[in-house]
Amino acid sequence: MTHNTPLSPRPLQHLSATRPRVLSTAQLRAHGVGAAETDGHCRPGGSWQQLLPGVVLLHPGPPTSQERLHAVLLYAHRTRTGEAERTVPGIPQQPGAEEAGGPRPVPEAEVMVTGLAALTLHGFTASPPLSSLDRIDVLVPRTRRLRSVGCARILRTSVLPLAERVTGVPVAPVPRALADAVAHLSDATTVRRLLTEAVRGGHCEPAAAVRELTQARLLTRPHVVDAVDALLAEGRTLAEERLYRMVAEYGLPDPVWNVDLRLPGGPQLGGVDAYWPQAAVAVELDTRAPRHGGAQGAARPEEEAAWSEYTRKREDLERLGVTVVHLTPKKLRDAPEQQATVVRTALMAAADRQPPAYIVVLPR
Repeated sequence: MTHNTPLSPRPLQHLSATRPRVLSTAQLRAHGVGAAETDGHCRPGGSWQQLLPGVVLLHPGPPTSQERLHAVLLYAHRTRTGEAERTVPGIPQQPGAEEAGGPRPVPEAEVMVTGLAALTLHGFTASPPLSSLDRIDVLVPRTRRLRSVGCARILRTSVLPLAERVTGVPVAPVPRALADAVAHLSDATTVRRLLTEAVRGGHCEPAAAVRELTQARLLTRPHVVDAVDALLAEGRTLAEERLYRMVAEYGLPDPVWNVDLRLPGGPQLGGVDAYWPQAAVAVELDTRAPRHGGAQGAARPEEEAAWSEYTRKREDLERLGVTVVHLTPKKLRDAPEQQATVVRTALMAAADRQPPAYIVVLPR
């Protein structure tokens, strides 16, 4: 005699040990729990609750921060038919699901947590704890047909960044998470604290953050522009500290620091961050960041002028026999020994060059 009665007691007992205790309806079906039974458990006073469409919390109490994160990712993986039929990277697939025809893994870059929740996961102290966030931002491809609901706020993009895994959760890289967070913030103090911590905490370089803010067209907002100015100043200070440390740690001769160069009785050539007069070698920190205003992405007049001045100074110095070494904050952070070798090579090559023009060195 054949019995078609669903074997629900065993799956339910097995699911009681699930961590985190949140599953999609598709995953529940893979355990033998049908839609009617799921609805019964999710009725008022039941042992489960529907946290998001197609996503079930397997206990009646408030969800933990981890459960909310996984619920949002499960919801964001829903297909066009409305069922979350695939697993989410960072959420372990339940034993037996694959054999039962259940969901299979998909690439982790398909959806990811972003915004303030992502910054908190990255370790930012200026972003609120996950438990205090009313909504968790999740980044999905622009073609996905999803709406924001409950604790899930859907953000669409035509180009997904490469996700990073933090505590097993796919998370947007810091520059993108910053831009997505700032887009929903109007408090100038909070924006400034987040951008400053991004640089001071070594989470990203100023240029990367500004690039994302530019692409998100956020630099038309005055409080964001003010915060970016502080960000760039913070980035320059850190870059100068790295340059001092590089010279000391890798045994380079001491230069004169932060000086202006000019021709005797002539025009000012410009300032440099370090200069070795006998070798006529200058180091300049390239802390510029692309900042564009307007919807069409055209550079603002003051930015065009600054870039032109930057190029003019380098050409004038090199024409007078000064070797200009440009170092970026990122290279100083990631490869200081290599950058020290570049400077040392320039100093050693001075003996083989034509004597430079006489240049006056003045403190800045």
